[in-house]
Formats: sequence, C-alpha cells, structure tokens
Amino acid sequence: MGILADWLGGACLLAGALLGLAAGIGVLRFPDVLSRMHAATKPQVLGVLLLLVGLALRLRTPSDLGMIALVAIFQLATAPVAAQMISRAAYRSGRFDRDLLDVDELAGR
Repeated sequence: MGILADWLGGACLLAGALLGLAAGIGVLRFPDVLSRMHAATKPQVLGVLLLLVGLALRLRTPSDLGMIALVAIFQLATAPVAAQMISRAAYRSGRFDRDLLDVDELAGR
C-alpha cells in the first residue's frame, strides 16, 4: 500500500508542477489582463491542489495532513476572490479589450 501511495503521490506532484508551469507560461503569453487572470487562477489552483494531494500521499502523518488541508482550504477561498478583484480593477481602469467580452453586465453602471 505504501509503494502505491508513493507512486500516486509522485504522479500528483508531477501533474501539479506541470499545471503550475502551464499557468506561468499562460501569464507570460496571453495578450490581455482577463486572459492572464484566467491563466493565473484556473490551472494554478488545480496545480496547487494536486501538489497538496501528492504531499498528503507521501507524508501521511496526521499533523501534516491537517496543515495540508488548511492550505487547500485557504487556496480555494482566496484564489476566486483575488481573481474577482483583479478583473474588477482591470474593468474599472479600462485595461481590457471590450471586443473580447460576450456580455458586458457592468456597461450601464
């Protein structure tokens, strides 16, 4: 059981690292703020969660699992709020391309 958990943990660590790399490349390569924000939040959160699952499978002690669970909860709580604040600031400052929006629900405000 321990060897299988180590292999699964290693696979999760590798997948999480690759998603983090994809997020970093997306932030550098995408042209506008909203696309960069999407690249910075979506794969990054999944990458961090995969890294945490990999760590949990490798460490397996109750104190480590508690700390990993707290990090996962805080990551899931803060990433959407940060994305909302970044997109709101970009919208208010006008630093985005209006042609890329399908629906602009804030246009009347």
